[in-house]
Amino acid sequence: MKHIILKSAALAFLTLGTMSCADDLNISPIDPKTSPTYNVDELLAKQYGTLGLTGQKGPDGDGDMSGNEGESGYYRTVFNLNELNSDEILWAWQDNEDMAPITNMAWTSASTRVNWCYQRLAYDITLHNQFISEQTGKLSDDKIAEIRFLRCLNYFQFLDLFHRAPFKLEFNGELPIEKVGVDLYKWIDEELTAIEPLMKDVGAYCNTKDFGRADRGAAYALHARLALNAEVYTDGEINDYQKAKDYCDKIIESNAYDLAKATKNGYTGYQQLFMADNDENPEAMKEIILPIRQDGAKTRSHGGSTMLINGTRCDGMPYYYQTNPWQCIFARKDLVAKFLPSLDIVNADNDACKKAYEKYLKDNDLDASKFTEADILKMDKQLGGNTEEIINKAGDDRALLYGGFAGGVRRLTPDKQIKNFFDGLSIVKWSNVRSDGAAVHGDNFCDTDIPLFRLGEIYLTRAEALYRLGDKENALKDIQKLQERAHRKNVAKSIDLNTILDEWCREFYLEGRRRSDLVRFDLYTSSQYLWSFKGGQPNGVGVDSHYNVYPIPSTEIAGNHNLHQNPGY
Repeated sequence: MKHIILKSAALAFLTLGTMSCADDLNISPIDPKTSPTYNVDELLAKQYGTLGLTGQKGPDGDGDMSGNEGESGYYRTVFNLNELNSDEILWAWQDNEDMAPITNMAWTSASTRVNWCYQRLAYDITLHNQFISEQTGKLSDDKIAEIRFLRCLNYFQFLDLFHRAPFKLEFNGELPIEKVGVDLYKWIDEELTAIEPLMKDVGAYCNTKDFGRADRGAAYALHARLALNAEVYTDGEINDYQKAKDYCDKIIESNAYDLAKATKNGYTGYQQLFMADNDENPEAMKEIILPIRQDGAKTRSHGGSTMLINGTRCDGMPYYYQTNPWQCIFARKDLVAKFLPSLDIVNADNDACKKAYEKYLKDNDLDASKFTEADILKMDKQLGGNTEEIINKAGDDRALLYGGFAGGVRRLTPDKQIKNFFDGLSIVKWSNVRSDGAAVHGDNFCDTDIPLFRLGEIYLTRAEALYRLGDKENALKDIQKLQERAHRKNVAKSIDLNTILDEWCREFYLEGRRRSDLVRFDLYTSSQYLWSFKGGQPNGVGVDSHYNVYPIPSTEIAGNHNLHQNPGY
């Protein structure tokens, strides 16, 4: 669907996002006598496009919602609430709107970033409801089921982030009701069960021209993710670990997917999952169950892989350079420690490192402000801290971190406050580079698709479900599969919950899910597990448990008497 350019004229009825969620979900059906005509295939593409795009013209102009268009997308809003306050990453520019409260776990019902996410999910559901209402009986059952799946996905995010949702399945003028906790969980569970037989077979769109559409494999993957978190979402009423395992079995035993393992042009299988041709490279495509399509020429946005790549770059970083490096996302020392517990990093802001850096500049008569990529490569090779060195030290292909000298001497962690991009190591997991060496569409917006579901998650989900069901032996085997794919030297010989939690981090850092995993392990707000700047303190502190879920924006409650606030807000 990457090739379809959506026209705002054909979709004029979708400009709903200038109002509150209550209004978004409380709109009148279109009068067919006065409504503009539109192409159904384009409208179908819009349903998927909303996962990675923010409007009709991309990256700016004719946005779905009012306000900062770059901040309004599905992926970026969900990513922000799941990553920026976890043990994985920090956002360098804390003076950005509402960033400090999100980082410090001190948000309120007036939080702008919480509201952006809530609004996006509500908008998407309205969009899907309109499509389902208009096209049921006209399009094939499998296409309608795809959109019902996307609606489930958005309701799942409501459940995960807010524990409740403004709930509505029709496109009419009535206010949405509210579904909370176990009731919302049961609805998603039942809806997925109903649509799964209607969808194309598991893997139907894997490695095909229709890559990016949801088939039964995507529905099973969402179902497994839902079931794994059942106890959290239902306040302990439902334990669905067996269901999580069963859905993982369905995917794995289908043999429709496989882990990306084979090296290509020096890039590991794991690396290829996050490169610019992951929608054309069969090695990457065979692991990806459902991607969010991205394209630097046609589906441009500031909220998808462009954010992940430009956000993690600075001027001069080898091989990964973008003409618009944002310099805003860097790794917390806690993420680094998952790969290097000793924190043995060359470029870590110590006196010896500074002196070596200054000596190198003097000895080679270099001006740091005029470095070329070749200069950086040569310096990194001599002084250390490049990605190759970190991978070798970690003994794990997934340690895609950069501690080299692009930008000068880095710190391993901020001191008492977060000051800038060089307060930590860089992450080079995502890249706008093709594994085949071909040119990308541009070096400002990125071509790299986002794997929303991939087989690696299925193995880890099954491992955790098996462990919680008492089958440690087979849980360990699934963990080992991922570690062996990563050529990890220290392959696990035994397993416990800490092993599983750390593996979730090593396999999925910077993929927008860490908060959800920490909540499931009852460690997100706890003082039993701390990380840098948790609770706003450099060494981390526990916070009240009500921060395990986000508040309902106060404007939404004011606009709909059916909605209620979460406890503690």
